[in-house]
Amino acid sequence: INFVYSTSQPGKPVANVHQDLLGETDLQFSGEINKDVDVVFLCLGHGNSVKFLSENHFSEETKIVDLSTDYRMSRDDHSFVYGLPEFNREAIKMANFVANPGCFATAISIAILPLAKENLLKEDIHINAVTGATGAGTSLSETTHFTWRDNNFSAYKSFEHQHLNELTQSVKNFQPKHDAEINFIPNRGNFSRGIHSTAYTKFSGSIEEAKNIFQKAYKDAAFTFVVDEPLHLKQVVNTNKGLVRLQKFDDKLLITSMIDNLLKGASGQAVQNMNLMFGLEETAGLHLKATYF
Repeated sequence: INFVYSTSQPGKPVANVHQDLLGETDLQFSGEINKDVDVVFLCLGHGNSVKFLSENHFSEETKIVDLSTDYRMSRDDHSFVYGLPEFNREAIKMANFVANPGCFATAISIAILPLAKENLLKEDIHINAVTGATGAGTSLSETTHFTWRDNNFSAYKSFEHQHLNELTQSVKNFQPKHDAEINFIPNRGNFSRGIHSTAYTKFSGSIEEAKNIFQKAYKDAAFTFVVDEPLHLKQVVNTNKGLVRLQKFDDKLLITSMIDNLLKGASGQAVQNMNLMFGLEETAGLHLKATYF
């Protein structure tokens, strides 16, 4: 690690802010950047990456992984590749710039994109997903205080969450004529980490056919697995894993999926993308065990 840039903490030890690193590093936050580094992870908050890159220029060899929403939507004014390795691995390998997907978008994409890939999303999709308090970042707000979160549960941004845009884009990349509704209800849970998502849609095939579709989609995936066991967050928290479970109820296919929003939903996936961009082992640095107990 060459430098850790900060606008608010320059000169202070990184471990004073990230206290889980006490004893691990003597690095101090820097107020300057080194334009010649191999890779930069941008963790500046939504809307700030575009401004930062317009003011700070890196070498032609520097690769960039951006964790904000700024470059996730495909446009002619940037060349960022959408960094969902399960479905975009080869493009990521060739990319110099990668837009890391959103946490909700990742959890839901691994649940529904195998169907889109086979042109099988024919009806409306209904999604209900719950995220932990860390999904709101480190800045305090009324709904992140312990006294508000504890013993509490709430929905927010129903049908209009910002991750719907990138999710719709991903679906249409595989199934361009998809015009059914994607109905998404995000929820705040009273826990710190993890996303638990349930999605259902009409599916005419059998449960065996559905499992075959998903197992085919993830046969080479480094971190996403199709399982038969009931899912709960302690199976994925502190890992870069995505777990998917399929169930059939009459004509409906229920897809349950889970990730850790801070790892597979953010920094873990960013490292996974970096590994692919540099030809490293995809799992390097990400052999993590869930904090089950």
